[in-house]
Amino acid sequence: MSDSTIEFHLDGGSGVSPYLQLVRQVRHALRLGLLREGDQLPTVKEVVAQLAINPNTVLKAYRELEHDGLVAAKPGVGTFVTRTLTDATLAAHGPLRQDLSRWLAKARLAGLDDESIEALFTTTFQTATRKDVA
Repeated sequence: MSDSTIEFHLDGGSGVSPYLQLVRQVRHALRLGLLREGDQLPTVKEVVAQLAINPNTVLKAYRELEHDGLVAAKPGVGTFVTRTLTDATLAAHGPLRQDLSRWLAKARLAGLDDESIEALFTTTFQTATRKDVA
């Protein structure tokens, strides 16, 4: 395996296509500063071996990321990050992550499982987002 800074995971029960899960994971890593300009993504062969998925699925994800101008393929070498999605808010992530970790611990103490936590977060996020738009 290469010295890639991202390890992909697939959630078969998410209802999201595998290629889109890969795209989202790269975009999240770019937004959070986990992937930086010049970093290499895992090769298609590595992702296929790790996740046991069709190579065309990985190629489709990488093509979409390339189309978005986030990565560039260098034939025979690999796929590399060409730009990130981080912004000035990156500094605020640390304290917010700590707050969120404390909230997750409280949710677990209250007896919520992963699915309940995700549902609560998602509906609260969507409600707050609608209020911000209105």
